[in-house]
Amino acid sequence: MLNRKLVAVALVGLFSTGAMAAGENNIGTCGWGSKAFDGQRGIAPQVLGATTNGTSGNQTFGISSGTSGCTQDGVVKSTWKTAMFIDGNKEKLAHDMSTGSGESLESLAKLIGVHDQHKAAFFQVTKDNFGRIFSSDNSTTDQVLASLKQVLASDSELAQYSLSI
Repeated sequence: MLNRKLVAVALVGLFSTGAMAAGENNIGTCGWGSKAFDGQRGIAPQVLGATTNGTSGNQTFGISSGTSGCTQDGVVKSTWKTAMFIDGNKEKLAHDMSTGSGESLESLAKLIGVHDQHKAAFFQVTKDNFGRIFSSDNSTTDQVLASLKQVLASDSELAQYSLSI
């Protein structure tokens, strides 16, 4: 049974290279596994950290008790909706970002939670940084996501939204 879990975790680690390329931590930010392998890159540390968190139940306990680097006020985040949206609307989104307006850009803003008072800045920043976000004609969804996250993170008004990507 444990061997099956290890194989499953290893496979998940192998197929999550897009998130690793973007510099994401695939095992969360708390629990013993996250702390033991903090700062290490690659499949092995992620698999070992996830296995540590998953098999010992320490991450669940940490969240419940506020220990092991966990907090009780955390937000569950997933980028899959944003990735799916970009993947299905890449050409239209690229066009809308290049002009700083449009239905797909408006939808992306709503999807990542951009408040009304920040939408004009969001539209302008995506227009001004279009070449960074869509660095080539065949940019992958992961590349677009990572670039958009970097662009938003570097803008003081919009940095809060980079956490939603």
